[in-house]
Amino acid sequence: MSDEGEDQVEQQTTGGTTDVMTALQEVLKKALVHDGLARGLHECAKALDRRQAHLCVLAANCSEPAYVKLVEALCAANNIPLIKVAEAKQLGEWVGLCKRDKEQKARKVVGCSCAVVKNYGEETEARNVLLSYFKEQGQ
Repeated sequence: MSDEGEDQVEQQTTGGTTDVMTALQEVLKKALVHDGLARGLHECAKALDRRQAHLCVLAANCSEPAYVKLVEALCAANNIPLIKVAEAKQLGEWVGLCKRDKEQKARKVVGCSCAVVKNYGEETEARNVLLSYFKEQGQ
């Protein structure tokens, strides 16, 4: 348990973004607002192949191994950073594939196995956190 606490302390920044997943969520929302997001295999494969992508997000619970292999290969071939999230439903909510009720809670969330950021929109602290994370990972 102490290891988890130390990891969270290491990932904290002064800008208010506490971890990489929160930063990723903010970046995805900004990209969605600025129409810089590709969702689904067809759109993502086109953006990755054309080298239009700045960042690729893949769901770890994707059940189709050929899908995962294709996305990972395109990212590796074009030197595009790849980050994995735990659940496809969570990624679907982050990229706007859901309905919102009166309390702004997500309803009818559609799973999304892959999303690509083609345009960050604005320069934010969350974007800087993600870029520094990728530098640390060597991507």
